[in-house]
Amino acid sequence: MQDLMKSLLLATALVIPSVSFAQDTATEGTAATAETQAEAQAGTQAESGSDTPAGANELSLGETVVEGPRVGDTYVRDTYGDWELRCVKTEDDRDPCQLYQLLRDEVGNSVAEINLFGLEGNGPAAAGATIITPLETLLTQQITLSVDGGAGKRYPFTWCAQIGCVARVGFTPAEVESFKKGAKGTLVIVPVAAPDQQVVLTISLKGFTAGYDAVNENNRAVAASAPAE
Repeated sequence: MQDLMKSLLLATALVIPSVSFAQDTATEGTAATAETQAEAQAGTQAESGSDTPAGANELSLGETVVEGPRVGDTYVRDTYGDWELRCVKTEDDRDPCQLYQLLRDEVGNSVAEINLFGLEGNGPAAAGATIITPLETLLTQQITLSVDGGAGKRYPFTWCAQIGCVARVGFTPAEVESFKKGAKGTLVIVPVAAPDQQVVLTISLKGFTAGYDAVNENNRAVAASAPAE
């Protein structure tokens, strides 16, 4: 064992100087190469009469800072009571909008949201809405919506995605009028984890009439200014 250790130490002693010498040689070679390249580059710049340093064309010239939302961003244009007029920025500034409200439970947790907009034409629905609830919602129990303690109406869910479960619903002219005259709406959902319980959320109708008129006025103007096909 001692003879083996001596042999290993001897081999190591022989190898280390060789490695050191190789490193010194490589360093000298690299330095010489770098110096040669620098001289060649300097000669090229001198011949061309240019003082532009290497890589100058790769420098960032920055970009103009644009105030406000960018194209595709959702932004709040105005507020009407407890409703926000939310719009999507477009290239030609013909921004479509919806009336938005975030719904919270009794302790202030964000639970659901509603986006509402008017509909044109002679269909049975005067307005449409997209209601988004948590993924943990029991879909078979659907959504129940009522105004000021009146009779509730049930709506099915349309699909679920990463953002939550979505119900696309329509409101008749009479229902829209009840929103305008009412004080609050009540939205009820049932959680999967507790199917024997209900989550009751309040939809404030403060500012609804002004917000609803504003969103309709905006979207009509957007539709009227659309280029003819």
